[in-house]
Amino acid sequence: MNSHFLLEKLENSEEYKKFKKENPNSYLCSGFFIIDYGNHQRVLHNSCDPTGSRNSSDLDNKYHFDFYIPEKKQTFSFELEEGIKLIPLERDDGKVLNEVLMKEGFDFEELKETILNEMAEKKITNKIQKMIFSLQNNEGKDVLFGTIFISGLGLIRVNFDISEGKITDFEKSSLFDMVKVVKK
Repeated sequence: MNSHFLLEKLENSEEYKKFKKENPNSYLCSGFFIIDYGNHQRVLHNSCDPTGSRNSSDLDNKYHFDFYIPEKKQTFSFELEEGIKLIPLERDDGKVLNEVLMKEGFDFEELKETILNEMAEKKITNKIQKMIFSLQNNEGKDVLFGTIFISGLGLIRVNFDISEGKITDFEKSSLFDMVKVVKK
């Protein structure tokens, strides 16, 4: 799935057009995406066809684009999973959010391949189960901040510079590392 395709789908919707007409100064400030590659336990729970393959509708994929309205200091999210829904977001920090420009797009399968290549270089053989990305403008650049869940209760934290098309930060840890931090 490609980010420009998703954004175009949103921009062509009646919900978005109405929102932009009512809020002409609003701008894209972030995105939130979950790409689910399946969970074997759920496959066993009747969420597959007789051949054993998963239907894409059974996966927990999520695609959200968030828009900030400066004069109201409000943020709204468009959810694209089942049709297009506009959801107000609760924020109390009062921080002005940077505009995400989306000059360059990204493709989730290409991101997965880039992450798999980095994993291979670092001799990480686990399988990717789920990718979670937050799209933000950081220091004038559109960046994806990702948490990748891998088999064996592993996690990979990754930052992806969209304009350069490359990983700028990559760190493997485990859920157990997070539990140790919480206990302290």
